[in-house]
Amino acid sequence: MRLRTQLRAIPLLLCCFSGSALAAGLPPLVVSPDLLGGSSPRAPAKPAPAASPADAAQPAAGGRPAAKAAAPAPAATQGQAAKTPAPAPATAALPPGATEVRAQRIRGTRSVELLAEGDAELQRDDLLLSADKLTYRELEDEAHAEGNVRLRRGEDSMSGPEARLKLEERLGSFESPTYRIKRQSTAPVQPGETPREVAGGGSADVLYFEGENQYRLKNATWSTCEASDPDWYLKASDLHLDYDRELGTAQGASLVFQDVPMLWWPWAEFPLAGQRQSGFLAPTFGMSNKVGLDISVPYYWNIAPNYDATIAPRVMGRRGVQLATEFRYLTPTQAGEARVEYLPRDNVTGEERALGSFQHTQVITPSLFAAIDWNGVTDKEYFEDLSSRVSVASRANLVRKGTLTYAGSEWWNASALVQSYQTLSGGEPYRKLPQLLLNVNRGELIGGSAFAFRGEYVQFDHPDSNVAEGSRFTLHPQVSLPFERAGYYVTPKVGLHYTQYDLDRDLTGSSRSITRSVPIFSVDSGLFFERDTNLFGRDFLQTLEPRVFYVKTPFRDQTDIPVFDSSRYDFGLAQIFSENQYSGGDRIADANQVTAAVTTRLIDPESGGERLRATVGQRFYFDDQRVTLPGEEPRTGRRADVLGLFSGYVMPKTWLDSTLQYNPRDNWTERFNAGVRYQPDFAKAVNLSYRYSRGRLADESDKIQDLALSGQWPLGGGWYGVGRVTRSLKEDRITEAIAGIEYDGGCWVVRTAVHRFATDPNDVTQAVFVQLELNDLASVGTSPVNLLKRSVAGYGKINDPVSDRVFGAE
Repeated sequence: MRLRTQLRAIPLLLCCFSGSALAAGLPPLVVSPDLLGGSSPRAPAKPAPAASPADAAQPAAGGRPAAKAAAPAPAATQGQAAKTPAPAPATAALPPGATEVRAQRIRGTRSVELLAEGDAELQRDDLLLSADKLTYRELEDEAHAEGNVRLRRGEDSMSGPEARLKLEERLGSFESPTYRIKRQSTAPVQPGETPREVAGGGSADVLYFEGENQYRLKNATWSTCEASDPDWYLKASDLHLDYDRELGTAQGASLVFQDVPMLWWPWAEFPLAGQRQSGFLAPTFGMSNKVGLDISVPYYWNIAPNYDATIAPRVMGRRGVQLATEFRYLTPTQAGEARVEYLPRDNVTGEERALGSFQHTQVITPSLFAAIDWNGVTDKEYFEDLSSRVSVASRANLVRKGTLTYAGSEWWNASALVQSYQTLSGGEPYRKLPQLLLNVNRGELIGGSAFAFRGEYVQFDHPDSNVAEGSRFTLHPQVSLPFERAGYYVTPKVGLHYTQYDLDRDLTGSSRSITRSVPIFSVDSGLFFERDTNLFGRDFLQTLEPRVFYVKTPFRDQTDIPVFDSSRYDFGLAQIFSENQYSGGDRIADANQVTAAVTTRLIDPESGGERLRATVGQRFYFDDQRVTLPGEEPRTGRRADVLGLFSGYVMPKTWLDSTLQYNPRDNWTERFNAGVRYQPDFAKAVNLSYRYSRGRLADESDKIQDLALSGQWPLGGGWYGVGRVTRSLKEDRITEAIAGIEYDGGCWVVRTAVHRFATDPNDVTQAVFVQLELNDLASVGTSPVNLLKRSVAGYGKINDPVSDRVFGAE
């Protein structure tokens, strides 16, 4: 009882002293939160020397931390302001939860009410409140700040004429504030990348504090622009910022860009830190000669952290109204997505048109995996008519397959596959119903040998009754003996390719059962030489790497074997070191040949990076070719084409890449590709490329001769130009053209691009892309970014990406 009487008497005694006389000349008062009822014990703060009874620590009422009043400059008399401010004496750091008040003048009653004037500041933990005049009522734990009020907490800041705040409860209001709140983005990042920070702010008539990380604003604006006069902002009559859920909610909202209202919503939600959330996304729009004006207003449904869906109505001026949907899911054992597009009636063709797509992967056990990939459209012209992208419009087949894979260990696995196609152009491939595979690759066996095996059973099916179908059974064991040393290697290998066919439908008139056994022998060898050299005044490590590859495969008559999945490999540096020049298993080429090649590299000794590479190779035949595909002319010459490759930095910031295929028998060039790229900095790139292919047909109808120029370059003042022109020299026409311009406004980017491509001279597709990207909020329009990345080597996106959740958008 005695202690309680003393504590109650101290405030009464303090009332007998004037505020300025009490504060003048006193050292700072530190009150430990340990004195509060119910608080956990803490190490007490270092006490200040006692100068008067007023320095005694006073517990705060209501279980809140007591205030620490920092001493102002000495005052002459009661009620007089200090004439020459002096810095407050140094004190120990505040204990957690303690409150400190600093000002030129402080008066009032400690543990009851303090009035601070002149550069007044109140600090608790990481919160700092400053103003011309500040009143702190300790019993209510409430601060009232007036005049040039600034509130800082971490990297968050607010300023305005007046504010009231209950410090512990984070309740109160701020009159006419301007504010800026910064948080770390929760958007997914690549491994090793650091999440970026997202900042948003604006102004309001009044801001209400509604608890920790909760703000409600009246007649407010919000933008990621840092300027006091932002280029764009979201304006709302009522704005709620929830930084626990990282979600903003606006009522009576409009999007204003360059002082022009663009969009209006009665109610809208938007992300505060780049995270996913349900709600209408910014509309996309574009234009092409195939669909006309193209507008979509997607709705994104964030069902759960691992489930989401997008519903996107699409209005096409020429075609009609289409509904597009996408559903995605991800769990520890499965992942996938489903897409559906439906156009009830095409105004041009008068038909119902639709697309369906489903991809799924499943982990059944730690060693057993399943996958499904199914795609289909209602008609063959679907992509050509309804897509503005050449990569989609030129599709020839849509795959439909299911796989089951078992990984028995690191050195063997087995799989089962069923596969068919929907053919959009050209001939229809065979269906595999089913295909069973066994792969073995085991090294470090007896004597350092290695064993490899491939076994296959596949049933080929075809809807055309005029082609053969049946099953194929293959066994292909191989044994090799690698011999490797620091400067060279030799790897002899021997294998047997056994195949058995059982034909259900044979059109050749021969036996329905066919077997084939082909032994294959090869030797791969190479040398490595290194030397130090100096070129162009720089030191390099130069290598010389000759390689010789020999293959011996005897001839087997295969004219009775149908061609289910075999085709000739494209001739190149990778193919000339293979044992078989045909893909698939229906043709095993006879061979008695040797391939010789030499490669040299220039390596930077400091970084280890490759600066230049040059390769020349040629294959030499000892026998004429006898195994061919139907319609293929057999080779009779002893020398194959000479292949050459050169790539590397030929000058600072300049990269050259070139390949050559030369026919020494007829003294002409079969193929030649060359490209040079100059890229001195980000978003600065110029590319020039030439492509030539002589073609295989006598009339040269498949001949290719193209010249392409592309690039991206700053134009000044935040403007960037980007484009590409591809011209067919053979047909004397432009096959593809892209012209675009971009502007970086700091917190927003606008992009426009016009794309024209013609896979056929009589079928030209033209599209217009327009996109306004508001950083960390949304993008309005149709993005040409993916188109530009594919078409312009070295293209750099001039701002951080904003996720576009609408599938199929670029």
